Amino acid sequence: MKTSQIDYFLALCEDLNFTKAAERCGVAQSTLTRAIKLLEKEFGGPLLRRERANTHLTELGRMIRPYLLDVQKHTDYAMRRARDLKDSQRVKLLLGVMCTIAPVRLMDLIAGVGAHQPLVELEVLNSTAHDLENRLQKGELEIAIYCRPDHQSSRLHYVPLFRERMMAVVSRQHPLATQPFVRFRELENERYLKRLNCEFDESRAWERNGVTWKATHWSEREDWILEMCAAGIGFGFLPEYSINHPGVATVEIVQPEFWREVNVVTVRGREHSPAVGAFLRIARSIPWSKQEVARSGEAK
Repeated sequence: MKTSQIDYFLALCEDLNFTKAAERCGVAQSTLTRAIKLLEKEFGGPLLRRERANTHLTELGRMIRPYLLDVQKHTDYAMRRARDLKDSQRVKLLLGVMCTIAPVRLMDLIAGVGAHQPLVELEVLNSTAHDLENRLQKGELEIAIYCRPDHQSSRLHYVPLFRERMMAVVSRQHPLATQPFVRFRELENERYLKRLNCEFDESRAWERNGVTWKATHWSEREDWILEMCAAGIGFGFLPEYSINHPGVATVEIVQPEFWREVNVVTVRGREHSPAVGAFLRIARSIPWSKQEVARSGEAK
């Protein structure tokens, strides 16, 4: 079986017209027809039925089509990688990053990619954890950085980067602002400013701990939540590295504590580009725990 036969067959599946499929492939109709007949001989039966106004795939044709699509996709991918390697062309890497991750935590990683892989052009796509996971599984992304506490898919491969504590955020005039910690249940009567893109399944988390937080304001933007906290409108529940407003104070939540683990995520078993492999190597080489220690020292 030749790759040209596969291309001709798949073009024919799209057009269901031998003349149009031949034009699409840039060959004579007789060449395409001969290739389809050879393909039918290899598969042991007709792949299409030619009727004057209703050319259509046979059951055999419908069955083999998705497999040949995979062959074509992987062949094209291999050819692109071979050309990139031969020509040393720049490679574009689309990186999905969860919109609630503070950029400062990832700058060593981004800088490392630029320093060690100068031919990689990095584009960052910000979105929610749920959206990034869907894009990964659909093949729209090769790699993403996000976290979904209490949820991991068996289809995905996770490389942990760092852990981040979730904090209560209040205005500097709030009674809690001078406290080193607050018990989870003590926040129940406070006005809650809800992050619409919160990583936690809040209703389940609160319910497990017998607490009801009533949200009074909502926003998908962390800067809005921080501004409302600073204005004394209520309290926020935010990851510690995203809290960068001079008008707020952070208070550790205890009994229980809440942490999120941020991961680099790829699809398990899927071929990925050399740029993804290089990105993962650099991510593993960064001493993330030392960064956390340094941040703790600054906070004090």
